[in-house]
Amino acid sequence: MAAEPEHRVRLHLDRLLADRGMTLAELADRVGITTVNLSILKNDRAKAIRFSTLTRLCEALRCQPGDLMTVDPPDGEP
Repeated sequence: MAAEPEHRVRLHLDRLLADRGMTLAELADRVGITTVNLSILKNDRAKAIRFSTLTRLCEALRCQPGDLMTVDPPDGEP
């Protein structure tokens, strides 16, 4: 079985938190997930995210999913 390719989705929690003057702990409290799990998302170590979590993140940060995430281009592409 072939190895699962690494995802290229990046979450921009640091930027959004800074823009809103919010800490990771405050966001975790507002979203209802642990700071550890939120840190996993922030540091691009997550393999998946539930739509319910994404919805709560967007509500707490007053943003749209496209403000929160981008997809890196494949290797070798600009």
